[in-house]
Amino acid sequence: QVHMAESGGALVQAGGSLNLSCTAYGIIFSINAMAWYRQPPGKQREFVAGISSDGVRTYADSVKGRFTVSRDNAKDTLHLQMNSLKLEDTAVYYCNQAQVRTWARTFDWGPGTQVTVSS
Repeated sequence: QVHMAESGGALVQAGGSLNLSCTAYGIIFSINAMAWYRQPPGKQREFVAGISSDGVRTYADSVKGRFTVSRDNAKDTLHLQMNSLKLEDTAVYYCNQAQVRTWARTFDWGPGTQVTVSS
């Protein structure tokens, strides 16, 4: 059964850093593109960052230069290193297998992990 297990969310002050992790179950992780998404309070879910099977990275403009997506194929795990966090980064963060170029998600959403940035 396919599911994603996100972790690493926390309450952090603006300017701080967090590293999120996502372990994927039930998929052939190494051959698929993976992506991070987020849903801020009261807003729609949005794409944050994606990485193809061969390591090509794509970022939303709002996080370029601050966030880094990476993957560990040996552990079926996706990471998101978030630096210089801003109040507007507050959201529930989700990972999913994704379609390359469109970054549309493939499977149902997992529970996500809450990131709260305070002033």
